[in-house]
Amino acid sequence: MQVKDYGFGTQIRKSPYFEATLRWGAQGFSVYNHMYIPRDFGDPEANFWTLVNDAILCDVAVERQVEITGPDAARFTQMLTPRDLSKMAVGQCKYVLITNAEGGILNDPILLKLGENHFWLSLADSDILLWAQGVAVHSGMQVSITEPDVSPLQLQGPKSGEIMRALFGDEIMDLRYYWFREMELDGIPLIVSRTGWSSELGYEIYLRDAAYGDALWERIMAVGLPMGLKPGHTSTIRRIEGGMLSYHADADIHTNPFELGLDRLVNLDMEADFIGKFALQRIRDNGVSRKQVGLVIEGDPLQGPNTAFWAVSHGGETVGKVTSAVYSPRLKKNIALAMVAVDAADLGPELQVWTQTGQAQATVVERPFFDPRKCLAATAARGPAQASA
Repeated sequence: MQVKDYGFGTQIRKSPYFEATLRWGAQGFSVYNHMYIPRDFGDPEANFWTLVNDAILCDVAVERQVEITGPDAARFTQMLTPRDLSKMAVGQCKYVLITNAEGGILNDPILLKLGENHFWLSLADSDILLWAQGVAVHSGMQVSITEPDVSPLQLQGPKSGEIMRALFGDEIMDLRYYWFREMELDGIPLIVSRTGWSSELGYEIYLRDAAYGDALWERIMAVGLPMGLKPGHTSTIRRIEGGMLSYHADADIHTNPFELGLDRLVNLDMEADFIGKFALQRIRDNGVSRKQVGLVIEGDPLQGPNTAFWAVSHGGETVGKVTSAVYSPRLKKNIALAMVAVDAADLGPELQVWTQTGQAQATVVERPFFDPRKCLAATAARGPAQASA
């Protein structure tokens, strides 16, 4: 088969699965953390239905890891995040925020604790390796901060559990939500976690040697294909249904945790210090002027996700912006995440949104839009999870 020349260069890195994704039908890519990521395997609605009914395998090697080691690694890692890590166990994952001195969000990674002084930050799209190395320079702490040879895959969907059982045996079924385990598959060194960016049952498979990228992809697809597994990409439809943030869209350096309703990830009463603590105390005490809400937008189904921030207005005045919007074929609604003035957050059906086709009415609704308790992601084949994010 002749592969189309996409104009790939050397300035942007390719993942260990890059050639495999081309063979398996990747039709479009974007750039994330200075790497190519497959964004198109055909119809995004078909990708969504495969995710929610069967399983998809996604190349998410762009989720680069920042590895923090050394005698002061635990103390240093706590300094980066407002979430209390004091009770985090080895083998556990946590969803955390990285904040700056003004309380702005720099990244919302998954944190993995590999040892008492050994951590990985599994990143969203921003340069936290450089941030952490800069913070370390004058911290007075003994830490080493590097990017290891680690490249994740996501296996997501209701059939991911049985595919994992076929790959790793029954022992994998005991892996709890937001925990991980060091494993091997055919001699390939891995870390496997019960996490993922889909709000479905799923796993992330962290390859620890890029030389095995092609072999790992093909092994998983060979086992999963008879069970309905297809190559895919992270689903915009499903992540908006689940109210999951996309950094640079729904949050950025000017967004604070309280605006997003992520108070649970901020512990201002803990003794440990962290970057942004005083700013976040001030924001908590003074309150916020805007907040994230869910919207249902009236009108014909949106033709794909928004590619710009859409103005949200009330009475002819702009009160905020839509950050992520898409048509959900399951809910049969146009759904969106928006950042609006606090006074506009309780207006119910009185907002207007300026979409690519013109003005449309919008109603504020609860988010997430589907499975708000994340029962699908947190429940394995052998019963409910014993721990959460």
